[in-house]
Amino acid sequence: MDRKFIMSSLSYAVVGMMLGIYMAASKDHGQFVTHAHIMLLGFVVSFIYGLCHKLWLNNNTSKLAVAQFYIHQASVLVLVTGLFLLYGKFIDGDTIEPFLATASMVALAGMILMFILFAKSKSVHAQPVAQPIAQPIG
Repeated sequence: MDRKFIMSSLSYAVVGMMLGIYMAASKDHGQFVTHAHIMLLGFVVSFIYGLCHKLWLNNNTSKLAVAQFYIHQASVLVLVTGLFLLYGKFIDGDTIEPFLATASMVALAGMILMFILFAKSKSVHAQPVAQPIAQPIG
C-alpha cells in the first residue's frame, strides 16, 4: 500500500504544480482553492498515508487498508474535480455542493479508517536500538 499511496501522491503533486504554474502564467488565480486541495489532500495526505504504511503499518494490505486507499482516492478525485468545475464557473454551487459535501465526508471517513488501521497495528519498528559497545578507558 505504501507504494500505491506514494505514486498517487506524486501524481497529485504533478497535477497541482501544473495548475499552480498555469495560474501564475495566466495571472488568474481563480483555481487557488482547487490547487490547495490537490496539493494538501492529494499530495501531502496521500504521502503521509504512504509513510504510515511503510514505517508503522508494515505495508498492510488487509481489506480495511485497501478500502481505505480507494476511499481516499475517490474522495480526492471527486472533491478536486468538483472544485475545479465550481471555481472554473463550469457549474453553479447549488448543483455541485452536494457532491462536494459528500466527498468531504468520504475523505473524513478515509482519515478515520487510517486512524483505526494505525490504532490496531502493532508497531513493527518499536524494537530497542542497539547500544554501541563501550570502549575501555586507558
